[in-house]
Amino acid sequence: MQNSLIAVTLAYLIGSIPFAVVVSWVMRLPDPRTYGSSNPGATNVLRSGNKIAALLTLIGDAAKGWVAVMLFKEFAAPFGLDMQLQGPVALFAFLGHVFPVWLRFKGGKGVATALGVLLALNVWLALATAAIWLTVVIVSRYSSLGALVAASFAPFATYYWFGWTAVTWAVIVMSLILIWRHQANIVKLIRGEENRIGQKKPPVEGEIGVGPGANER
Repeated sequence: MQNSLIAVTLAYLIGSIPFAVVVSWVMRLPDPRTYGSSNPGATNVLRSGNKIAALLTLIGDAAKGWVAVMLFKEFAAPFGLDMQLQGPVALFAFLGHVFPVWLRFKGGKGVATALGVLLALNVWLALATAAIWLTVVIVSRYSSLGALVAASFAPFATYYWFGWTAVTWAVIVMSLILIWRHQANIVKLIRGEENRIGQKKPPVEGEIGVGPGANER
């Protein structure tokens, strides 16, 4: 029981690493929580105009989900842990990103971390989900729509590979949270106000380079 709690807690703490904030700090960029959507994720970091920072954030957020689950897989047997625990471990790694203790539980939407978790659970599951996301994004040019469709697809794909197990229930919860975190995007999509990838939107107060002290570091 104690080892199980340690495994779940460790997964949560790994998932809580705020790569958007860390990468921005290292590269001397503004804190992503102070501009754009205020979301500490790769998409918002991209609004800084630094594509390298956004890419590093994306890789970091996906990697932490992968690492959390793979560490559990590696050490489950030596510590006598039931493999069914990989479901809760996967879920708590994801929850760490969405509700990070280091950022007062105000984190990102979790798309990249969820993909990293799926990659560790099953490569084909991750590739199928990523393919759905990419297809929708290429056709619609809406990143949020791709995330929503992929989140809706993931539980069915997980069931195909894992059946009704703790892993499938964990992915169902992750998907529901992902959809909930995109509620503002859903409203914008319905209203036709969501920004497409590559579309420039007019600057607003609080964006980088706009408003008093916007360029201050």
